[in-house]
Amino acid sequence: MNLVAITVKNYRSITKAHKLQLGSSTVLIGRNNEGKSNILRALVAGLRFLRQGRSIGAPGSGKIAYLIPHFERESIYNWENDYPIALREAHPDGGSEFILEFELDKTELKAFQKKVGSNLNGNLPIKITFGREEFSVAIAKQGPAAAGLTKKAPLIAEFVRSRLDFEYIPAVRTAQRAHEVVDSMLSAALRPLESDPRYKAALKTIADLQKPVLAEMSQSIKSTLVQFLPAIRNVQVRIATAERTRALRTASEIVIDDGTATPLKHKGDGVQSLAAIALMRHAAGVKSGAKYNVIALEEPESHLHPSAIHELKAVLQELAKTQQIVITTHCPLFVDRTCVSANIIVDSNKARSAESITEIREILGVRAADNLRHAELVLIVEGGEDVTALQALLGANSPAVATALQQGALVINALDGATNLSYKASLLRDALCEYHCYLDNDDAGQQSFEEARNDGLLTDAQCNFTICNGMPQGAEIEDIYDTAVYRAQVEEAYNVTLQAPTFHSNRKWSERMRDTFLGQGKQWTDRVKGEVKALVGAAVAAAPATALNQHKRGSFDGLVRALEQRLAALHR
Repeated sequence: MNLVAITVKNYRSITKAHKLQLGSSTVLIGRNNEGKSNILRALVAGLRFLRQGRSIGAPGSGKIAYLIPHFERESIYNWENDYPIALREAHPDGGSEFILEFELDKTELKAFQKKVGSNLNGNLPIKITFGREEFSVAIAKQGPAAAGLTKKAPLIAEFVRSRLDFEYIPAVRTAQRAHEVVDSMLSAALRPLESDPRYKAALKTIADLQKPVLAEMSQSIKSTLVQFLPAIRNVQVRIATAERTRALRTASEIVIDDGTATPLKHKGDGVQSLAAIALMRHAAGVKSGAKYNVIALEEPESHLHPSAIHELKAVLQELAKTQQIVITTHCPLFVDRTCVSANIIVDSNKARSAESITEIREILGVRAADNLRHAELVLIVEGGEDVTALQALLGANSPAVATALQQGALVINALDGATNLSYKASLLRDALCEYHCYLDNDDAGQQSFEEARNDGLLTDAQCNFTICNGMPQGAEIEDIYDTAVYRAQVEEAYNVTLQAPTFHSNRKWSERMRDTFLGQGKQWTDRVKGEVKALVGAAVAAAPATALNQHKRGSFDGLVRALEQRLAALHR
């Protein structure tokens, strides 16, 4: 069972947010005080209500009223705090309305029919109304079946309750909160011991040892009080059995050993925050028998170092494969750049799914270079001459990639040196750009990739290398070109011949070209190397249809497939 949409009306600063689509991972973004946290808290209120509410019958309004203990009610909805102030004078009896829309699979539909006695078409929209005094539930379906389903709301709520759980993780995450979670888990784990005869005997021994101390304390207090209150006959200081038992199972301390054993409360804010997130999530999994879980997380980036933020993002992505994640954030790293509509923009007290990366950048205050403003995917290559050649080669070998290049959805960007890869990738990530790399298969290219991968900036899926058959010592992008496409230009410009044996070894292109130039008495400096590379790139761009070596183009064909797949994924 999945939660696929939420509608929020008249809750705190949110006047209307209609049918916001929720996926396996949903990101709420917006400027400060625009209401993104209120959308998340509305979701939390609705889910808590479904988990904790109990029906008290149908009052005749077509809805089912629910009774919730006062202390739990306050944690779900408080009319004085949660109903918009601007509406109270005109609507003193008004309330907040939420619609949580669930999607059931075939197995769940059969279970629903068996439990409730009604059929569904796959969607179950539950409307929750929070009033000043009363909470109620209805089924937000059209047609005659809606009334019948609403009458069965208690059964439906129980059906949902047994299958879906959630965990709300607030923005303030301290060691105290982590201790509360662990104490709760520890209490549940130790409770079975209380029926063990040895445990009972130990408790009795403790009580017997405490008894004379408590009696002496009682007499001492009585002697003091009688001086001021002569009518007092007796005073007893007691420790209730339940309190003694509770004290033995809720006095935990969390000690973290990351080289130095230290109590969690003495660790930094970042460690405390991550520990609280991990423990709250773990506790939800332990105590819940539900088949599907929703995690609502506020500002996961709070108190975290950038590297820890990236690690947390990877954890959340993994969790989203089996559970549903909804977060609020100001951090561009958590934006879903692959599925733009998974980002919900909250602005001017209204919410809607994002339509483009451009508007996400604007709402987060992210500035991208002019040529990247409309880019959906950036191809990172090593040099400017590679940009020249690949613009033509990609356009000639893939209609989909050619269209993306023409429209600016795909941009090719040069590193001007493989060592700049991590820096370039971090800039693109912060600018909310998806990126892919095509690097030389040499020591510099491999090393730069490993550094970026270790920094959490690249994965193996995001990179292709110019691997060429028969070249075990490495290869460069020039090695995938057919020599015939540029031979005449190089020979004419530098008065050399590329027919020399040194140019036909299995070493990488720049080494073969260096040996060829030096062997014929020509300079091979960084200037000459750059000029020859530029000349080769221009020659390839002038004849892309015949520029590739048919025996060494495998890496290029792999690059084309990767780009086509990534562009297609961005438009799903």
